[in-house]
Amino acid sequence: MRTICAISTPIGTGGISIIRMSGEQSLVIAQKIFSPYGVKWQDIEPRKMYLGKVKTKNFSDQALFVYFKAPNSYTGENLVEFHLHGGNALTMGTLNQCLEFGAQMAEPGEFTKRGFLNGKISLSSAEGVIEMINAQSEAQVNAGYNLLEGALNKKCVKMQDEITDILAELEAAIDYPEEDLESMALGEAKKRIKGFLDALKKLKDTQNTARFVKDGIKVAIAGKPNVGKSSLLNALIEYDRAIVTDIPGTTRDTIDEVFSYKGVNFILTDTAGLRRADDTIEKLGIERSYKSIKGADVVLFLIDNTYSKEDQKLLEQIQKKNIIIVKNKSDVSDTLNGADILISAKTGEGITELKEKMYNMFIDRKIISGGLMLTHSRHLAAVNRAYNSLKNALIADQPDLMTIDLKEAWQALGEITGSTVSEAIIDRIFEKFCLGK
Repeated sequence: MRTICAISTPIGTGGISIIRMSGEQSLVIAQKIFSPYGVKWQDIEPRKMYLGKVKTKNFSDQALFVYFKAPNSYTGENLVEFHLHGGNALTMGTLNQCLEFGAQMAEPGEFTKRGFLNGKISLSSAEGVIEMINAQSEAQVNAGYNLLEGALNKKCVKMQDEITDILAELEAAIDYPEEDLESMALGEAKKRIKGFLDALKKLKDTQNTARFVKDGIKVAIAGKPNVGKSSLLNALIEYDRAIVTDIPGTTRDTIDEVFSYKGVNFILTDTAGLRRADDTIEKLGIERSYKSIKGADVVLFLIDNTYSKEDQKLLEQIQKKNIIIVKNKSDVSDTLNGADILISAKTGEGITELKEKMYNMFIDRKIISGGLMLTHSRHLAAVNRAYNSLKNALIADQPDLMTIDLKEAWQALGEITGSTVSEAIIDRIFEKFCLGK
């Protein structure tokens, strides 16, 4: 197999830049580039960092070097890393020197893919790596970490092992009918299948929370002009992003911002005030407002002082399931007047309570605290297939029929762990990775 190399840190000026190289020739190539200080190459020990000099055709650099001996490395192969001073010229020069000495550029995700193929990491754990790299919130990091640590893989492997045991018992009942084992094997199998279904149902039930953890919660702030929508956006994100004036129609286009609460991202859209407008630009802004409202997970409908007939008409036009009627200016009037919650965008009163209300609408605390959730559509599809196959197995009245459904469930679970997944799907998963990972 070819020896591969790539830059593992972001390109550009920085304190440090790391080049990773994996394969049979990685140590041989490293010896042509790196000279350790105060130690001979034959005395280099794995998993220790050494200071020395990297020498290329055009320059030298003082660098650190570390060697991981197969199979005790990320890829399961001989793997080396050069830790250089950051900078494009230094990094590209050293990378090109590795290539000249026989290494080849790694494909995106190829280091992790080799780790998977060499049994160092499960497929779902590898997907946890990319989830952590791409995470935009603390909750997403935690979800990725649970995948990386193998929580889902362990659950699926355990279930596969138990299904294998059941299959063995059913096959014995089929092969030795004179022993009258069928009814006993079916009864025992169904008890265990019920346990599998309960476990998979819990996983399936994480999908809604998982979606909001992964994609964030889309929030549209709507209402009449000049009720304080821009002030509310500023209060939620805790800095002045939107212009605030007493002039109705100041916000003529939608404004998008993100804030995080309890590790979950909320994607806010401050919409133009909803009213009949003659100005062409304002009309376009109002059209965009309705599009943002339609695509939102929740609408914060802002009112001031009283819940008017005009407010009622606007709410009827919105026709959204998840609407929180928010009364602004609690510092002026402290009565709800038909609202769900009272806030003051000016003083910040009620803002934390509003965030908490939105959080509780979409996030299941038990699922978040439990950690394991199905954030990948591929995992959810496999769990659904396993669940449906097991439901069919539960109503089977003959061992040979039950074995067909159990084998389908085993196959579906294997798509999560990687034991039964196709090469094309493996390639598609690792193509999503960055170079050097």
